[in-house]
Parts: sequence; C-alpha cells; structure tokens
Amino acid sequence: MSNPRYKAIQTATTRNPRTFKHLCDDNGNPYSVEEYFGYRVFSRREMEARLPESTMTQFDECIHNNDGNSLDRELADHIAHAVYQWALEQGATHFCHWFQPLTGATAEKHDGFIQMGGDTPVFSFSGSELIQSEPDASSFPNGGSRTTFEARGYTLWDPSSPIFLMERENGTTLCIPSSFVSYFGHVLDSKTPVLKSMKTLSDKAVELCHLLGDTNVDRVIATAGPEQEYFLIDKAYAALRPDILLTGRSVLGAPAPKGQSLDDHYFGSIPSRVAAFMHEVEMELYSLGVAVKTRHNEVAPCQFEVAVVYAEANIAADHNQLVMEMLKRVANRHDFHCLLHEKPFKGVNGSGKHLNWSMADNLGRNLLDPSKTPSTNTRFLAFLSAIVLGVHRNAGLLRAAIGTYSNDFRLGANEAPPAIISVFLGSTLSKICNAKVTGESLPSDEGRTMLNLGAVHQPDLKQDNTDRNRTSPFAFTGNKFEFRAAGSSASVSFPLTCVNAAVADGIDQLIQLINKHDSVDAGIQEALRISSPVRFEGDNYSDAWVEEAERRGLPHYRKTPHALRVLTEDSTIQLFKGLNILSELELNSQYHVKLEQYITHVTIEVEMLEQLVNQFVIPAAVAQRTAACADVAAQVSVFGSHNVDRNYATVLHQTIQELHKAQSLLKLAVTNNGKIENEQERAEHLALEVAPQMEELRSYCDALEELIEDNRWMLPKYREMLFQN
Repeated sequence: MSNPRYKAIQTATTRNPRTFKHLCDDNGNPYSVEEYFGYRVFSRREMEARLPESTMTQFDECIHNNDGNSLDRELADHIAHAVYQWALEQGATHFCHWFQPLTGATAEKHDGFIQMGGDTPVFSFSGSELIQSEPDASSFPNGGSRTTFEARGYTLWDPSSPIFLMERENGTTLCIPSSFVSYFGHVLDSKTPVLKSMKTLSDKAVELCHLLGDTNVDRVIATAGPEQEYFLIDKAYAALRPDILLTGRSVLGAPAPKGQSLDDHYFGSIPSRVAAFMHEVEMELYSLGVAVKTRHNEVAPCQFEVAVVYAEANIAADHNQLVMEMLKRVANRHDFHCLLHEKPFKGVNGSGKHLNWSMADNLGRNLLDPSKTPSTNTRFLAFLSAIVLGVHRNAGLLRAAIGTYSNDFRLGANEAPPAIISVFLGSTLSKICNAKVTGESLPSDEGRTMLNLGAVHQPDLKQDNTDRNRTSPFAFTGNKFEFRAAGSSASVSFPLTCVNAAVADGIDQLIQLINKHDSVDAGIQEALRISSPVRFEGDNYSDAWVEEAERRGLPHYRKTPHALRVLTEDSTIQLFKGLNILSELELNSQYHVKLEQYITHVTIEVEMLEQLVNQFVIPAAVAQRTAACADVAAQVSVFGSHNVDRNYATVLHQTIQELHKAQSLLKLAVTNNGKIENEQERAEHLALEVAPQMEELRSYCDALEELIEDNRWMLPKYREMLFQN
C-alpha cells in the first residue's frame, strides 16, 4: 500500500504561490491601500455623507458621553436607513448581529432584508432590527447563569464599534458588532464586560485627572493593539493529522533534527507562498478597516506574526477576532492550514498574543507618555503608580485572565513569561520609582542617548531610555504596557477586561491615598511603596526569580485550574461588583465556563491520543517488530544463535511494552478522574495527573516514530510539516 504521507509531501512541495484578484478600478488599475481602506466599513465618513449633522451630533453624544444616555429608537431608525442603503449598494442581502459568546470565537445568525406585505415581499431594515435581535443561542456556554430550556437571549448593538460587511463566496452580509445577554440581562459574552470595564476605567481616570488639576479631561479611553502569532502548514499535511484538525496541535510527533536551533527563520526572508498569503490577508483586513502594521517570520519554523495599529479596546478586541478569522479563511485559499494554538509543535516556540495596552484622554494625550522629563511629570507618575499598584493587588486575577489549557504549554517555557505576574519598568523609571519610595533626590532626566557605532556613513543611533525585557509578563515599553502572557488562540476580551479592572482598582486606591495624605506626591510615594514587590527588572525565567517571588509573596499559579480559583475569591467578586463590571452570578459564569473548557480540551486530547496510538502507532510498531523478529530468525538460521544482533528488535519490543504500560496508566488516571464529582477537583486532577501521563505516553510514541521504518509511518512528521511546505 502506498504511503499517503509521501503523496502529501509531493503535493506540498510542488505548490506555487497563489495569485489572487486585487481590488481594481473600472480600467483594471489596482487601487492603492488608501483608496480601498475601510471600504467594507460603515465608517464615520460614510455616516457623515449620509446623515444630517444633527443626527451625527446625537450619535456622538450617545457614544462619547459618560452620562448614561442611550441610543433612542428614532435616532436608530435614521441610522438604520442609512446603513441599509449603503449595504444594498455593496451587494448585501442579509444582516446579522456579530457577537462574542463565551466560546472565545464569534457567532452570527443571518436575517434577510425581507418582510411580507400581503403577497408581495418588502425589503427594509428598521432601527429596532439594528439595535437588537433575539438569536436564541441557548446552547452556548453560560456557566450556569441560565438553563438550556430558557432559550431567549438578546444581542444588542455596540454603536462604538463600526458596522462592517463580510464578503463570502455565497454573498455579502452586514455585520453589526453586538453584546449578548440573557432574558434577564445577565452577561453571556466577552464584549459586554470590556465595554463596562472601559466605562469604569474612564470614570476613575477622569476623577484622578481632576484631582491632579486636569479639569479639561472628561473621558479616558483604554486603547489596545494585540499582536498575533500563528503557524502555517500545508493543508495536505493537516488532512493526515487528525490531532491537528481536532485539537489544534500535534499530540504526538518526534522532534525534527534541526528545529529552530539555528534561528535562521526568525525575521528571515518571507517564503513566496506565505508572502502571497500575507498580501491577501492584509487586503481583506484593510478593506474591513483593520490597520495591519507589521508582518514577519517568528522564531519557530513556519511561525509568523501580524500586528495591528492601536484602537479603542473594544474595537481592538473586535479587530483581533477578524484577524484570526481572516488568517484561517485566507490560509485555506492558499492551501495552508493556519494554527492559532499556543503550542502546536513540541520542542519549538509556541505562539502568544502580546497585548499592548495604554490610555488616552479626550484631548488626544497618551497618559502613559513619560515625556522628556518623567521625573517631574506628575500626571504620568500618578497613572504609572496606579497601574503598578493595580497589578500588584490583582496579580492573581491577571494570571487567571490568560489561563487556558493550551496557554499552560508555553508559560515559563523560555518563550513566554512565567505564570508569576510581575511588572518591568526599565532602569530609568525604576530609579525614579525607587527614589520616590525612599524619599531620595530624584535622578535627573537624561533623555535619549545618541550612539555612534563607528561605521562609515551610518547615522547615530537613538537609544531608548531603557532596554526591553521579553521575559516580563507586564512590561512598560515606552508609552504603553505589554501584557505578554496572553495566548494566541484566545479572545483578548477577558484579558482586556481584567487589565481595565485592575487599573481602575489601582486608580481608586491611589485616589484614596492622595486624599488620605492630602498630597498627590505622598499618595504616589505610598502607592509605589506598597506595590514594590511586584516590580522586577531581572530575568523572569530564572529559578532564582521563582524563589524571590515566593519571598515577596507574589502568587504563582503554574496550572490554569489553580489560577481560575481566583475568580471565585471574595476579593475578586467584590472588585467586579464594586466596579460595576460583572455581578457575582456573571463572574461565576465566567469561572465555570473556563473550567469546563479546560476539562473538555483535555478530554478531547486524551481520546485523540488514544485513537492515534491504536490506529497508527501500534499497527506500525507491531509490523516493524514482526519484521525485526523475522530478521533475527533469519540470522539464527544462517549464523547460529550465538552470533545474532538482537539489539534493534529488543529495543523495539521494550518500547512497545512501555507504551502499553503508559496506555494503561493513562486509562487509570482518566477513570479516576471520572469518579471525581467536583468540577474544580476534576480540572486539577486532569492538570496534575492526566496531562503528565499523556506526555509519558507520547514519549514512547515519539521514540517509536524514530525507530520505525519511514515507509511504515503514516502520520506527517515534524520535519515535513515544518520544513517541506
């Protein structure tokens, strides 16, 4: 029988870069990016062209004012009519409320622009249809906040996030970014908490600005710019790897001899097929108003990254969902399979989603810009101290925010920050903060240094005030913080919610300290003193830091089930209730959904591993052992029993026996897990007992892969998936 793996190799290595149709004018000339950027978006420019100034003023008051004014039906009718006319001109036939259930993905139910007027169809789109819809959606995860027979759920338009058109092969749909809540208004999605946390953060930040004498500030916006890492393999390989198709990663597979050891892929020349894919992804995202900024090869072979320009936090979350969707959809067109899993291949770097976060006020100022004189910039030092204090008080929450089964594979593995949340500020700001705490004279602001490298014709190098710390989970990087621990496959919405909540809490605490001392400077000083343990400037990967963090009393949750316990603690419940972000019921829903997802992901992987072992590994191993034993018998018949090489057959047989033992131990661990009724204890048992046993079983599978004759092994190997595309 021919080996399908060989055919997949031949297919993958003979593909050419895909050519795709560029957006062109009537004369066939390609549009520039500036000309087609956002053409699928009902943008501000489109609204102003189609709506009277009075309507735009009402709309602006609705989305920018913090006084709780909601969008009324009359205003919605005007906007809906304009949206409808625009959508028809673009060829749309349906509309949907595009929302983010607790699955981490997006969801949509399409409705046609059709009504019946007697026997005649009437096409229209009303303000009521724009504002809300009832998608049922009873089968989405809800964490116990409702039962499945309570089917009614509502989607509610988020007017601050632009409406857009999604063009697919079967037509065009008008997508309305929305929240998703139950019949009683309980949160059932990831977007609503982001919106509420942004409102709370704005209120707290405005209060602090006023306390600092900045009375012109009436709104503060949380901004974000997620980076997205991903892998691409040829879909011919993916089709032969059921584990990759169903779990997003290879649950077995021996490492390739090379891996990423030479670092030659990192920032290297982008392969032609991948470059064509990237071009089309960018074209799709530009048309949706997503400002893609950066693309490059990442550290691991077949790993890449795309980064976008900053946007308001809720819009950034929407954009990141579109980025992930487009990566997968366009990859398929180019005969790639896109892997967003945090650790699709063992032994090479996994993928993260560095979440860059900052704040801006209504005057257009970045509140985290230290300026040329950070030591005397009171506003900057106040917000910096509030953020560090908020992270210190809520470090466990931030660890829980990025906790998933897949993300645990990379945290602390020399490719992602460890599971200990700490803050890196850099040498310049650390000196200022330390001097503030001790009351010493503040160091003078030196500004940027110009370095002369001594090379002919090269300009001087402008040096930043501080180096970067890629090992830090929450690092200051010039005028923003980078939450580096977020996972590549997850929605950024919950991490954003938790960062916003932590910072709002820190600001609230700072305000109390300022009022207590009747002094801004004294309040900042005490905030920095209290939060000193969470500041760390060294190597977060080192064993010494783990020991030091323990001495400092910083939480260290190595596995997600332990981290998720934080969501059930009274302090977390009171935090979210006090900030009006999530009720206790809603927070418990988030906890139970995340715990259930953890359990489900491990269970799927266990079953997948069992199938691969039984259907692929053992048959190949037994056939190889039979051939090896036949060789031993042939040697005996020719050379006699005293001059026979049995080593290969013996090693093969012993490895198969060890594999069977590991299989039995895994089954026992899974059986024991089924006897545990408590959901939290089940998840912890899976993390501490089942997952390690899966790795043990995998080790024997990988050993057999390296022992078995190549033409007997049916599953595409690492060396092919990562290097033969």
